[in-house]
Amino acid sequence: MSQRQPDPSRSLVSVPAVSRRNFLKTGVGAVAALALSACEDATEAGGGESRLSARPGDPTIAPDIGESPLGFEAGRDGLLYVPSTYSEDTPAPLFVALHGAGGSGSDWASYYGLCELRGMVLLAPDSRSTTWDLVEFGFGPDVVFLNWALSHTFSRCRIAPEHIGLGGFSDGASYALSLGLSNGDLFSHLVSFSPGFVSAANPLVGDPRIFISHGTNDTILPVAGTRDGIVPDLRASGYRVRYEEFTGGHVLLPTVSDLAFNWFLRTT
Repeated sequence: MSQRQPDPSRSLVSVPAVSRRNFLKTGVGAVAALALSACEDATEAGGGESRLSARPGDPTIAPDIGESPLGFEAGRDGLLYVPSTYSEDTPAPLFVALHGAGGSGSDWASYYGLCELRGMVLLAPDSRSTTWDLVEFGFGPDVVFLNWALSHTFSRCRIAPEHIGLGGFSDGASYALSLGLSNGDLFSHLVSFSPGFVSAANPLVGDPRIFISHGTNDTILPVAGTRDGIVPDLRASGYRVRYEEFTGGHVLLPTVSDLAFNWFLRTT
């Protein structure tokens, strides 16, 4: 397993143990004051383990084609979508999609058509609470649940290791970046639509490629935090980042999704 050694002269924008509400209160001008080392110990970031152990392999259970619930919990659970073109003989790309605050995995149902067109498996788990654990108190139950959801997926679907993406919108975007940097040996690509922060726990592992987008008129999580903080700090730490700005607010546009998935699924 390769472990990325961050540039000690730089730090990723990191807001550990700070709620999304409090982060918004600080304002973009305070981002620099909140920046901490990307090597910050996970216990300081909230106490939980950020590493995922699930890995793709030979499936042992035939998947249900189309949408199916994960079936772990009666309340907040999640969804797995397997396209009709799926074949056990051909490894499929997998995209793990994380919803925004107050949302659920079903928010990604509009992506099913995209999955069919691209032969992509979609895993959309629900956070254990109204948003992801790191946003409230640090890595914890959501990491455990995501590991279960990934094991569930890998036991049913033959997945291409070179095309496993972790992405999300808003709070889900922040979580995808933060968790993904500690699991770059699993996730080949990270996709972040309108993030608010990055809080990466030690160790940073692997070298995932990163796509980030943000609306120029976003009044929920202002674009300056991404343009002037997150993106340059990631690049300074050696990550390959594609950054796209669009005219609009705190939204996820179909055109931006198309750009992101073209980038995710290209072979070179």
